Amino acid sequence: MAFGAPLMNAAKRPSAGRPFSTSVHAARNNRHNASGRKQQRGVVAIEFALVFLLGVLPLLMLTFSGVLIFAAKQSLTLAAANGARAALRYGSTGEIPERRTAACLAASQSMQWLLDFSGAAPDCAAPGNPPIAVTAASCPATVNVQCIKVETTYNYDAHPFIPGTTAVYGWLLGNALTSSATVQLDTSGT
Repeated sequence: MAFGAPLMNAAKRPSAGRPFSTSVHAARNNRHNASGRKQQRGVVAIEFALVFLLGVLPLLMLTFSGVLIFAAKQSLTLAAANGARAALRYGSTGEIPERRTAACLAASQSMQWLLDFSGAAPDCAAPGNPPIAVTAASCPATVNVQCIKVETTYNYDAHPFIPGTTAVYGWLLGNALTSSATVQLDTSGT
C-alpha cells in the first residue's frame, strides 16, 4: 500500500463525504421512521374498518332495503292488475262472488313471495280483508256497469325486510304499502 493512500475507498465509507456524527444521526432517524410506518399501517386499517362499518355499510343496507321496497311495490301493483284481469275474464255474467274469488287467487299468485315473507294468508273464499281485498260496487258513471276493485296490501311496519329500517322509511311509507286496480263489468249482457 502506498504511503498517503486512503485506507478505504471513499464510496465505501459510511460517511460518504459527510462527517461521522451526521451519518450516525441519519441512521437513527431512518430506524425511527421505519418503525413509525409500521405503526401507521395499523392505524390505517382501524380507520378503514371504522369508516366501512359506520359509513359504507349503513348506506349499502339502506340502498338494499330501498330496492326491496321498490320490488314489493311493483309486486303489489302487478298482483292488483292480475287480479282485476282475472275478475274481468273468469266468471259468468252476473256471478260476482265467482269473479271475486278468481281475482283473489290471481292476485295471491302474483304476490306469493310477499305473502310467504309476512306469513299472511289471504282468504279467497271471502275476499274482503287485507292482504287482498276484492270489493264489488256499482260504478258511478253508468247504470249497467258493475265495478270490481282489487286492493293488495303489505304491512311494512309489521314485517320490514331489514330490521331497523322502519324508523327510516316509516315517515315515507306510512303504515302499509298498497296498490289497487279497478275493472268495469257490463252486467246488461249486451
